[in-house]
This record gives sequence, C-alpha cells and structure tokens, in this order.
Amino acid sequence: MRLDWDTILKFADEGNPTPEATVRKTPEEWAKRLTPAQFQVTRAHGTERPFSSDMCSRIEPGRYACICCDFLLFDASEKFDSGTGWPSFTQPATENAVSYKADHSHGMTRIEALCNVCEAHLGHVFPDGPAPTGLRYCMNAVALKKAD
Repeated sequence: MRLDWDTILKFADEGNPTPEATVRKTPEEWAKRLTPAQFQVTRAHGTERPFSSDMCSRIEPGRYACICCDFLLFDASEKFDSGTGWPSFTQPATENAVSYKADHSHGMTRIEALCNVCEAHLGHVFPDGPAPTGLRYCMNAVALKKAD
C-alpha cells in the first residue's frame, strides 16, 4: 500500500499502525548508545542544521534504518533531493515502519515522523513532495544509518 496525505493525517489522529516490535530504553541507556547529536535529535526531538550532512544530496542504492534500534525505515528507491537540506523520501519501507504525531511547536502544525519501533524522532512529513503520493518525509540524517 502506498501512503498518501489523508492516510498520514488519519494515523496521526486515530492511531498508528501496529509496529513489528517495540524497543524501550531509559534516557540514560539511550545516551550511552548514541552520540550527543543523535541523542539530541532522536530522544529530545531536536533538529540538525540544514545541509549538515551529505546524505541529503547523495542518491545511491540501499536502505536506511533507525540509528537507535536498527529497524528498517526507508529504501533509497524512495529517496530524492528536495533541496531543503535534509534527506527526503516519498514513502517509508513498510506501512508500519513510521508512526505519526501532530506537532504544534514553533507556531505551526506539522506531522512528526517517529520510528514506530523505538519512538525515535526522525523528522516531519509534509504534503509537498513529488507525484504520485505528494509526500515528503523530511528526515534528520543523524537519525538514520545506511543498512546496506
């Protein structure tokens, strides 16, 4: 199933798909596993500076997993250079890879994208991506790692 904006909004409002597994750790356990930048973004819901990683413009085959729990999140076949300064994808690897939450910070409403397995903050999803879905998963590079 290819996700669209209406489905994303429904997940954020009515509940997310069931994850394949769950991983829960204390903040102290996450801090031992992650770099300070990874912890700030994934566990404290931070945002890395735009254009701080070459991952945004590098389009190459492979898959991307969550830096926290190693769960597969995105396939490079859905990756595109959005010009925004953050890696962007049109779809997650599976319908239940990402969970969604309405984010009312910074005086606006956005849809936060989280790892559905460990609840790591990944970035946000917007309805301004390319056809056919129109989705742009705007991810923080430090929240992802190349899986293969």
